[in-house]
Amino acid sequence: MKTIVHQDKAFIEEVLRQAKVCFVGLVDTDGTPYVIPMNFGYREGTFYLHSAQEGRSISILSRNPKICITISVDNTLVHQHPEVACSYRMKAKSVIAWGKVIYEEDDDRKREALQIIMEQYVNKEFRYSDPAVRNVKIWRVDAEEITCKEFGAPHHKTF
Repeated sequence: MKTIVHQDKAFIEEVLRQAKVCFVGLVDTDGTPYVIPMNFGYREGTFYLHSAQEGRSISILSRNPKICITISVDNTLVHQHPEVACSYRMKAKSVIAWGKVIYEEDDDRKREALQIIMEQYVNKEFRYSDPAVRNVKIWRVDAEEITCKEFGAPHHKTF
């Protein structure tokens, strides 16, 4: 089994479409890491996330807006030989992206971001009330770098 690095945009976007949760890594100025699971949406190189207006993540981001977003899909334990422990490994696909959080403040942009997030989960158009839009914090992350790997891919034999 091997690891394949994927650079094809269509492949990366298909992996992202399959994901239901991303893990967001933050680092406070004293070096303390903080990782949280979040719902997300993705469109054309940009991730959208939402949160409450206040909290630990918002406090950290006020000091350091850099984040890392990680998703993993198709996680399955595979092996080459059932009696050999080191032949076991996780078969999976992952995407990791880095960028800086910018908050969307405009209500129309917030509604658009919320719709992009919802499209990750359901194919339906929603309406968002004024109070809901005012009370949500929308994070926009323009990906500065995205990597994608497929773990546990079989070796292809050539004859």
